[in-house]
Amino acid sequence: MSGTLNKVMLIGHLGDEVKIHYFEGGGCVARFPLATNETYTNRQTGEKVTNTDWHNIVVRNKAAEICEKYLSKGDKVYLEGRLKNRQWQGEDGNTRYTTEVHVQDFTFLSTKKESLPTGQAGMDNAQQSPAAMPQSEPAKPADPAPVEQTEQDDDLPF
Repeated sequence: MSGTLNKVMLIGHLGDEVKIHYFEGGGCVARFPLATNETYTNRQTGEKVTNTDWHNIVVRNKAAEICEKYLSKGDKVYLEGRLKNRQWQGEDGNTRYTTEVHVQDFTFLSTKKESLPTGQAGMDNAQQSPAAMPQSEPAKPADPAPVEQTEQDDDLPF
């Protein structure tokens, strides 16, 4: 394989509120921490152990505004993106490094209790464009209708 791949897929919970920064040119960037958990049982002690990893998430422009509007601390979200490493000079003069997940696609997994005034919820949601609506888990197909047994089934040789 001659190409390379930089892809990250995470499902986790927001560790803090989305913080957004607007630029002079009209663009914006949102940042928030995301926690992912790994749970296993220790074989020697039988104790349940949970390890939490924290990820620095970066979302840009319209997607950043959507995240700021619909996400809050504790919400569960699915993210797809790529890893980016960044370095800068700290206030103490030391070089600092961080690894961030730059989001390219996301799906909200928590149900949102939207705090709209009574009577406006339906209107506001109906008028928003599909890109501004929070994405949700794909609907699972309904179970097929039960097939009725007929006498013909009994005549089968197997």
